[in-house]
Amino acid sequence: MRDGKLIAAAQEERFSRKKNDNAFPLNAFSYCLDEAGITIADVDCVAFYEDPCPKLGRQIWMGMLPGLPGKRRSTLQRRVLWSRPESEIRLLTGYNGPIEIVDHHLSHAASAYYFSGFEEAAILTVDGVGEWPTTTYSSAEGPQIRRLEQVDFPHSLGLFYSAITGYLGFEVNEGEYKVMGLAPYGRATYVEQISDLIEEQDGGQYRLNLKYYSFLQEDRMFSQALCDLLRQPARSPETELTQFHMDVARSAQVVLEETLLRKVRYLHDRFPSENLCMAGGVALNVVANSRCLKEGPFKRLFVQPAAGDAGSCLGAAAVAHVRLAQERPSLEQLKHVYLGPSNPVNETGHILTCSGVPFRDFRDDEAALIEFVVDRLLDGHVVGWVWGRMEFGPRSLGARSILADPRRPEMQERVNSLIKQRETFRPFAPAILESLSHKFFALDHPSPFMLETCDVISPFPLPAVTHVDGSARVQTVSETTNPRFARLLECFYQRTRCPVLLNTSFNLRGEPIVSSVMDAISCFGRSKMELLVLDDFVIERRDIPKAWESYSTAAPRPSEDYLVYTML
Repeated sequence: MRDGKLIAAAQEERFSRKKNDNAFPLNAFSYCLDEAGITIADVDCVAFYEDPCPKLGRQIWMGMLPGLPGKRRSTLQRRVLWSRPESEIRLLTGYNGPIEIVDHHLSHAASAYYFSGFEEAAILTVDGVGEWPTTTYSSAEGPQIRRLEQVDFPHSLGLFYSAITGYLGFEVNEGEYKVMGLAPYGRATYVEQISDLIEEQDGGQYRLNLKYYSFLQEDRMFSQALCDLLRQPARSPETELTQFHMDVARSAQVVLEETLLRKVRYLHDRFPSENLCMAGGVALNVVANSRCLKEGPFKRLFVQPAAGDAGSCLGAAAVAHVRLAQERPSLEQLKHVYLGPSNPVNETGHILTCSGVPFRDFRDDEAALIEFVVDRLLDGHVVGWVWGRMEFGPRSLGARSILADPRRPEMQERVNSLIKQRETFRPFAPAILESLSHKFFALDHPSPFMLETCDVISPFPLPAVTHVDGSARVQTVSETTNPRFARLLECFYQRTRCPVLLNTSFNLRGEPIVSSVMDAISCFGRSKMELLVLDDFVIERRDIPKAWESYSTAAPRPSEDYLVYTML
């Protein structure tokens, strides 16, 4: 941030190519300095999104629990030995100035409120766990955020949903969105049983029924008691998904939504604003967000687009700005998240020329480039699309995207199985011109970050982007924030009367979204996409060498299974 304005933001995984990389973000740190045109000597303050002292207290408490297996205890003890992030910041960056430590859930709250454009708001943060808090209720006016109440570990809606994720055979910390996507295929037949996993209490409080969870004792989220309650063993990863699994996913989603709705109504009672801000990993549950807005008491909702822990850096930086400048950051609402690195066009051209691969050069004719891409989309081709600065957060929003014609019934299964190499039930998002969104979706306001769902009301079928329940997670596109993507949608609309494209993240299963030209070439070569657009250059699959089909920039995945939430 410079003078309260956001300049750059990026996740380490996009540089290291290691999914959810939790190493010190040195590459991302260096990128942000380069983008701002400064050196470490020009930095007034570095902010860190978590307070290591109370977190250490929780780790020690967990390590002292009776009956803890030796392996689990030794893991905790190793983590407890390292509890001073300030030392690592100074050691790895050479920075010797002030470091502001910001409470984890304050970082979440600030990441939503200070970028919402609201002059005052109620704030709800919900995740797995920070230091001790897992849910916080806050009010905000001007530059000040005041916490009203909190729920503490081990009681957590994020851990509840992760336990169901693990039970359904998906990877904890990563597969929670798969549960959300699977839910519409099921029936809410297990709501009564799953409701027993959460004990509702007065006000903003709730408690987990800990007999159904084992994350305090084992490297597993759920206990045998959950299997007994549902009368079926946990699903093994990669095995068949049955109607039972779909029904469990649906029931868990309903329980989460109903619980969040009660807490949103309670927060409004405590602070009756018209504005609600949400952040934390649970705020990425777009279906729950939509219900909170439609059925809750608040008139407006802002969800920070990188609502999980990665986006906490925005909040920590904003809090540091308030502490140092005694004023809030810019009151302007966050309009876009194109905050990552771009690929210099001349460098891209040099790489392609040196590769010897035939390519088309549209540097002086954007209109011809767009017409060429639309021609291929109409032929049923799937397009890898790279343009401008990379998005910050978990969604591809037209800068690092895979695009296809949403009217083709075969596209959902084809892109899932042959391109993304993932489960076929997973839905895709529609990107639509903002000016026409109300004619195709039940949406009366811009939705630039894919953070809420709505009903599809298109005058003709959009099978590739319509979920089984008739909903879609919409991205509205404005020429102000992404002019080339908007012009591509406009051209597709002029040719088809459909201002919508299927838009999904440019990556293969288990890999981060692409960033550089070489990342895009690697992903394109190993997928079945027919066309790759690299800013002003286009490559067709028929022209690439065989070697590209095995070239990878992705870091190898660790061999161990991820069965427990990253709470250590």
